[in-house]
Amino acid sequence: MHIVIIGVGGVGGYFGGKIANSGQKVTLIARGKHLEAIQKNGLQVKSINGDFVAKPYMTTDNIDEVEKADLILICTKSWQVAEAANKIIPILKEDTIVIPLQNGADNVEKIQSIIDPKHVVGGLCKIYSKIEAPGIISHFGYDPEVVFGEVNKEQTSRVHLIKKMFNYAGFRNTISKDITADIWKKFMFIATVSGLGALTRATLGEMYRHGLVEILEETAQEIYTIAIAKNVNLPKNSVGNTIKFISKQPHDSTASTQRDIIEGRPSELDNFNGFIVKEGQKLGIPTPVNKFIYSCLQPMEAKARLTKN
Repeated sequence: MHIVIIGVGGVGGYFGGKIANSGQKVTLIARGKHLEAIQKNGLQVKSINGDFVAKPYMTTDNIDEVEKADLILICTKSWQVAEAANKIIPILKEDTIVIPLQNGADNVEKIQSIIDPKHVVGGLCKIYSKIEAPGIISHFGYDPEVVFGEVNKEQTSRVHLIKKMFNYAGFRNTISKDITADIWKKFMFIATVSGLGALTRATLGEMYRHGLVEILEETAQEIYTIAIAKNVNLPKNSVGNTIKFISKQPHDSTASTQRDIIEGRPSELDNFNGFIVKEGQKLGIPTPVNKFIYSCLQPMEAKARLTKN
């Protein structure tokens, strides 16, 4: 199989690196100094599970150089998904599989609006990782896992083929029985902690110590209400489970979107709290807590995007 990784940040760098390091044929789509460093030194991964240097089949920023793909993992930020979906069109074969792994609740729909839905398998990942320096990925928390599955819940031969390939790469992976519900479960966690974390500049432990649990619960409850209105099959105890999961995370943890906002980079704010606000408006459901968080952070997001451009 030829596996193409679009976006070589903390997620794409770790999982793409693991697949390449297992001897499988991997092409990385990277850019800038990160691209140059990987081409020169390989992709260095510093991991709590063991360091390694991956030597991918190809690393490039030019999709025109890339061979047709059997599997494409889209590992960009959620606001870059549509751009990535357009970019991969030239390397699609009749049976190419495309899996988005970034945070967000509607990435599958974004991709399906651009390419034939038959290519798309839903997915998510669980990992704490980041780019430490050009060409270097740091994995610093959680035993990494990819969860994936057919949007229609079928147990197809292609998802079992993907599992075999992920198993060979040596990281945990699970075929989901309901990938849409699993995506929303993770989305509830990440959107709940990201916005409030960015607004308070606090770690998870600090939010707990300073009595912000109630606001976390209210944020998650609004997300749950929107999900149920969209016919997502979330269990009734989803909010409680999310808060319990948050409490068990390392207390010095921060979310990637939180770090992006604090450091003045464009973030996934519009795709997280902003997404819930907009869906609430469409559905006629009030989302006051998410709206407050989103509105307070929007000026910083606009400034970051203006600076980037």
